[in-house]
Amino acid sequence: MPNNDISKEWSEYEETIEKFIQVIAKNMNLYGITSSVGRLYGALYFAEEPMTLDDMRDALEMSKTSMSTGVRSLAEMKMVQPAYKKGVRKDLYKSEEDWYKSFTSLFGNRWRHHTETNIEEAEEAIHELALLKEQTVDEELQQKITGDIERLKYAQNYYRWLMKFIQVVESGEIFQYVPKHEG
Repeated sequence: MPNNDISKEWSEYEETIEKFIQVIAKNMNLYGITSSVGRLYGALYFAEEPMTLDDMRDALEMSKTSMSTGVRSLAEMKMVQPAYKKGVRKDLYKSEEDWYKSFTSLFGNRWRHHTETNIEEAEEAIHELALLKEQTVDEELQQKITGDIERLKYAQNYYRWLMKFIQVVESGEIFQYVPKHEG
């Protein structure tokens, strides 16, 4: 095959991979991740070897500080992990290739915090409304508070159910109900 055809094929390959990395980057906002950090994850995912911050900076034309912050964020979400290579003194990183594991960890971390906060806030609102209901002589307000306390209790029940769902996801039990696609 002539050299031009090979170089054209490599160019098409790189374009296709870059297009997919852009899609990953764009959709990372679903997980609270900026597109630049999403691009970083995509670059690590398709890299043949673990990368240093310098490698990442060169590949993505971002500052070393941005790279460091991005890698730290991805590591906290268990999407990137440190790697080791004999003779290399700089920190190396590679992507977590088990997207199921990344998702369950990320989903659990994000949703658990917000759900726990919502349960606590509902409890506080119920407490404050109950005190107000005892203090007021306004019957209409008492009725309104009674209805709102019921709504808040319903919300708490939902959030408790959601906590159980989060546990099912985090534990990996979810895969008994929704199996991973292999191959």
